[in-house]
Amino acid sequence: MDIGKLLTPNRISFQLKGRTKEEAIEELIEILYKDGTIKNKEDFKIAVMKREEEFSTGIGHGIGIPHGKSEAVNEASIAFGISQDGIDFDSMDGQPVNLLFLIAVPNKSDDVHLKILSYISRRLMHDDVREKLIKAKTYDQILEAF
Repeated sequence: MDIGKLLTPNRISFQLKGRTKEEAIEELIEILYKDGTIKNKEDFKIAVMKREEEFSTGIGHGIGIPHGKSEAVNEASIAFGISQDGIDFDSMDGQPVNLLFLIAVPNKSDDVHLKILSYISRRLMHDDVREKLIKAKTYDQILEAF
């Protein structure tokens, strides 16, 4: 999988401002909206938050991977945000989230979001990858971490 096609330089926030799960998700949705990846912020947010209601995507180790499948999505993409302070994300381990990946896929995509989730999750299991990401200051450093 070519992460660089899904996560482009303009889909990154090195300093998320949101302090809550919803604020952080809205911030990443705004990035994808400005990028033209999604055409309707509210419709996509409904899809993402519905998924969050089922089960938190805070997977532990400071990682959150919210995702949504919606007609509001033009093309599969990832927005990535870093929060140095951490965000309460109802994570499985009860710890705040510092690394937030928002995955957006069109409804007509079969299992694309599962492949993206698997790709990201496998890499983030490694402490060194997470450390490189939290310290990243450039797009290239993010790609290098993966």
